[in-house]
Amino acid sequence: MGLFDHRNRERNTDTRRVYAIYEIAHTLADFIAAISFLLGSVLFLWPEKETEAIWLFILGSVFFCVKPTLRMCRELQLWRMGYLERLAERAKE
Repeated sequence: MGLFDHRNRERNTDTRRVYAIYEIAHTLADFIAAISFLLGSVLFLWPEKETEAIWLFILGSVFFCVKPTLRMCRELQLWRMGYLERLAERAKE
């Protein structure tokens, strides 16, 4: 199975656990990014808070970059787990 194949996450208990852990991390990154942008937007209402608002926008942007990184890491790990299983099956032959 290739990358981003939904069957990779359902292969066994370990792959389901890995998928769940990455989904939790992805959801946390979503929340942190959204809250950072929301707070940054509110802080722009006060000119003296502009620097803090800018930093919150930068933080939100970083977490929006973390999201696809987490997805790619998850898919690579799931793919690698399947590849190792196939190698183990070949070794039994």
